[in-house]
Amino acid sequence: MNYKIKNYVIILLLALFMVPFFGCQVREKAKSEGPQSIPVRAVKVKRMDLYNKLEYTGDIKAEDEVNVYPKVSGKIIEKIKEDGDSVDKGDTIVYIDRDEVGLKFEKAPVESPLTGIVGRIYVDIGSNVSSQTPVALVVNMDRVKINLDIPEMYLPKIFLGQEVKVAVGAYPQKEFTGKVTKISPVVNLENRAAPVEVIIDNSEHILKSGMFVKVSLAIEKRINVPYIIKEAIIGREPEVYVYLIENNKAKMRKISLGIHDGSLYEVTQGLEEGEMVVVMGQQRLYEDAPVVVEIGNGQGEAR
Repeated sequence: MNYKIKNYVIILLLALFMVPFFGCQVREKAKSEGPQSIPVRAVKVKRMDLYNKLEYTGDIKAEDEVNVYPKVSGKIIEKIKEDGDSVDKGDTIVYIDRDEVGLKFEKAPVESPLTGIVGRIYVDIGSNVSSQTPVALVVNMDRVKINLDIPEMYLPKIFLGQEVKVAVGAYPQKEFTGKVTKISPVVNLENRAAPVEVIIDNSEHILKSGMFVKVSLAIEKRINVPYIIKEAIIGREPEVYVYLIENNKAKMRKISLGIHDGSLYEVTQGLEEGEMVVVMGQQRLYEDAPVVVEIGNGQGEAR
């Protein structure tokens, strides 16, 4: 046998012998070191007041708002008021030249039926109008309203004077408060909901008719209850679980949930204040899995 070939065969045989030897060593080392710890993020269970809310979008309207119509036909010959002007009840908004044959010329006033602000003048000088032509819109902006349709299942939890939180897109840093002032005694057969009116004080007139709003109406309140954030929850009710951290190991526990306030969920059974709940990294966990815990930085904790 050639010398080089002989050496090659010897090296190959040694390699084949050493592979299982070193493989056994690696397995033994991994076995002695145990399973690798899984990184997770966890937060402590805390307590706070939670609210179950109905949330809607809508538009602001003036509490009192009316289109003004002339009593006679004719042509607009003079505008006394402009958009945004204040008016008292009975003030003239425009004058009409009556076009009735045989009548002595005399300007006919179109008067405001309420005290407020001229929201809009619909006509220009020279426009022909009749008793069916809207001439102007007059609004009283001291208070504004929002109309909601509340499903019949929630009506027993709605009452006159109930507080309503209102967020207005035009004022993102400001929260407004209104109150329920009217609850219809009749449910609409088409959508099984009843009209409900909310009134907001607007003495500074910063809220304008037509503004877009988000409305939050609390129908239930839980006082000082334990809660978790949505990210901690595994499964769907009634089979809901979380992973707890005990002695640097993951422990799965079944819990029961109550109301939720946004992303915060009331825990009615299964958790106590101070227990550490995993909120990130659950996908890799199993019962008694070793973990490396990063404490939550406040996300999802009490607001």
